[in-house]
Amino acid sequence: MKISIVTPSFNQGEFIERTIQSVVSQSFTDREFIIIDGGSTDQSLEIINKFDADITYWVSEADNGQTHAVNKGFSIASGDILGWLNSDDVFYPGTLQKVADHFSTNPDCDVLYGMADYIDDQDNFIRAYKTRNWSFAELKKWCFICQPAVFFRRSVFEEQGQLDESLNYCMDYEYWLRCGQTKPFHYLKDKLAASRLYPENKTIGSRPAVLKEAMEMLFNKFGGIPRRWLGEYSLDLVGYERGFHPTGFERIAWTFHALRKWHKLNYRYNRGVLPLVPLQMLVRLPVIPRRTF
Repeated sequence: MKISIVTPSFNQGEFIERTIQSVVSQSFTDREFIIIDGGSTDQSLEIINKFDADITYWVSEADNGQTHAVNKGFSIASGDILGWLNSDDVFYPGTLQKVADHFSTNPDCDVLYGMADYIDDQDNFIRAYKTRNWSFAELKKWCFICQPAVFFRRSVFEEQGQLDESLNYCMDYEYWLRCGQTKPFHYLKDKLAASRLYPENKTIGSRPAVLKEAMEMLFNKFGGIPRRWLGEYSLDLVGYERGFHPTGFERIAWTFHALRKWHKLNYRYNRGVLPLVPLQMLVRLPVIPRRTF
């Protein structure tokens, strides 16, 4: 059983060596490692060249972004199992062997996801990624799957097709939802990967845009948006507009401003009037969002 790993990259010279090492140091050797670089101008190519003997295929040329790069990699991959690892994330030791063992002993498994962590730019642990047992209904409410800890059979890619290249941030979440409508996922309660958080990270640096894209994707796919996503987006919008640590009267204004946005968004997307104060926001509102980076 061969596992193909695709790494999309662009000017990630600060991290890509650690990403590559986390793949080539795996004890599982029946692997294929493909790097699709978007024409980096930093030290990325020098680092990739250093590991040339351990990389099955790599190319550096202009592309249409991260999603396009992943699709390019998958289109040439030959493995039985596919996965992708962004050029600032890492696998934990033994990950590929655990993945291969699970697929081998569970022929009914088409998609597998495991536990994961968040780490900082120095590889320090920040917190565990909140994963849970498989539930498609819950997946629509929140993304409890960490992308670098996901692997799927080639047949899934052949059936579902490529990632949606119109999406810049939530292409992985959309793919899990697309697959999950027809295939139950297996959950491996073992830490497989770490996703890196730092100020320049695309998801962190553009969080309102990330949430907006995810909401619009959910609306287009299901005709409505779960309350949890509306609440997160409302809170984040207010946080970015008013600062992350309001006090006194500003905190009261921040609270009502967030609730006002929530109801406007709910009416716009769901055309309904839900309880005056959503439970999810009641839980979250007393806690002011904190940024540690």
